[in-house]
Amino acid sequence: MPVDPYTEHRRKPLLSHTTPSDFDRLHQFLTMDRKVLRFFALWDDSHYGETRPVTITYFLVDDTVEIREADAPNGRIPFPVLMRRQRLPKKLKESQAFPTCVLEVSKEEVDEYYSPKDFHVGQTITLLGRHFQLCDCDGFTKEYYAKNHPDIDMKPIERTEKLPERKKEIPPYNGFGSLEDTLQNCLSLIPKQPKKNLLQLLENDHKVLRYSARLDSQFSEDEGRRFVLSYFLANDMISIYEKPTRNSGVIGGKFLEKTRIPKPGSTVDHPEFYSPADLAIGSTVEVFNHRFVLTDADQYVLTYLESISSQIPSQTLASVRQKLGVRTTNNEQNGKSQSADYKNIKLEYCIKSIKKRYFKHKRQSS
Repeated sequence: MPVDPYTEHRRKPLLSHTTPSDFDRLHQFLTMDRKVLRFFALWDDSHYGETRPVTITYFLVDDTVEIREADAPNGRIPFPVLMRRQRLPKKLKESQAFPTCVLEVSKEEVDEYYSPKDFHVGQTITLLGRHFQLCDCDGFTKEYYAKNHPDIDMKPIERTEKLPERKKEIPPYNGFGSLEDTLQNCLSLIPKQPKKNLLQLLENDHKVLRYSARLDSQFSEDEGRRFVLSYFLANDMISIYEKPTRNSGVIGGKFLEKTRIPKPGSTVDHPEFYSPADLAIGSTVEVFNHRFVLTDADQYVLTYLESISSQIPSQTLASVRQKLGVRTTNNEQNGKSQSADYKNIKLEYCIKSIKKRYFKHKRQSS
């Protein structure tokens, strides 16, 4: 039967002689309680391609050391304690027979522990097999070393290696949902609803521009199909409705749900959407590989385009006027401008009052 070293150690008689020590632990506790030495260091974790900033804290009351990682919003789990508070041995003696690593560290294995004189700013210290470069310390630490260890230079050094800040790269649009919704998934872990343009919504609510259109297709069965293209000014969305045609073999109804339609040639990451300035009579609107030719418009389209005539191309307004057969004289233009100014003043007054009530309610709720 093999001999158990632990049982043999217990059988030995206890030594009654103790060497007196001149170190007064009570005096150390009374004088050094709540006094710590704090060092700012870099942990050389180059095996994984980076260095991490850490804070090494030395507690003078019991000569223990604690290491914490600096909290930085870098996407990692916030677990700052790299090493819990404990006494750090400088060197461990290897045991001969029994694997004593499973037991508590005894005095036979440790000759000396780390002390304040082992920490030098500007040098690299190895703690439990990990290398730390001491870069700086706090004000109390400098005063302590100037009083108790004047021969140690505590001049701070610059960090030898600075990690370049990684720019957030937005992944390409995958086609699911709108572009704004997909962007929110990339900006935060819990996506929020994209912000809407409240001023545009208040000014253009229930305002719709309607156009008649036909499908430009190379197939003969698509000949004669007629559509109504509606442009919603409140959110710049377009919907398409197909008129039912008898004996056409195609059931009419909703052809396209309300959505924003990008112009052909624009990129997926930076799309350019259709606006009222692009919807001229005779122009072609490409909707997801379907080409629609605008053939007519209602009277409200002309009224709206005339109110923003300075913001749209003249060809667009001229095409609508020509299609509707409208010829405006100077008197008619003056009368329309005066009525439009009156409507704009009334609308601006309503919007200002709504905005005032909205912000007042927002301040009260917050």
